[in-house]
Amino acid sequence: MPSERRDSQEQILYLLKTKGPLTAQVLAERLSITPMGVRQHLKRLAEEGLVAHHDERSGVGRPARHWSLTSHGNDRFPDSHADLTVSLLENVRRVFGAKGLDKLINARTRDQTKLYREHIDGRLSIEHRLTALVEQRSAEGYMAEWHQDDDGTFLLVENHCPIWAAARFCQGLWRTELDVFRDVLGKDVEVERMDHLLSGARRCAYRIVPVSHSA
Repeated sequence: MPSERRDSQEQILYLLKTKGPLTAQVLAERLSITPMGVRQHLKRLAEEGLVAHHDERSGVGRPARHWSLTSHGNDRFPDSHADLTVSLLENVRRVFGAKGLDKLINARTRDQTKLYREHIDGRLSIEHRLTALVEQRSAEGYMAEWHQDDDGTFLLVENHCPIWAAARFCQGLWRTELDVFRDVLGKDVEVERMDHLLSGARRCAYRIVPVSHSA
């Protein structure tokens, strides 16, 4: 039983990470357990400082209670070797200066672009290209996914940033991602960033528009 309880709590944390604030009712439906059971899990997670709630009123009746991750809860999804990475970047900047750091970022961008192109190579449809990119980004820890809207446009979402600490120290790491996506997804789409962690959003999201839709 303890392991089952912990599994349910981990699933709750994952849903809050990937979907944003949710009510106990919605969590119960997603996990196929009772709302009372979800509330018990949320109570324990709140006691551990992993989740918190806020109430939202919409229309008549009692306000709905929405649960979300705290900063401590977000820390459960690791930043890849954060301390080591930041330390290395600090030393690159100190020893080689800003130009040296830019060279390092440019080299990383070239390597990323080459890797993604190889993974996407031969995929003709936008859907297949996005699937290939999401597979690679998820393998790197970005918890990526995509979906298509009713108007035919696409949304690429990254629910986690495994280089968060390094990117906050060196924002050039984020600056190049949009260029990489535009490069590897092809000239028949336009890519724009909709949400950005750096701007306070809970995730990074990109809108992909087929050129025929944007004309």
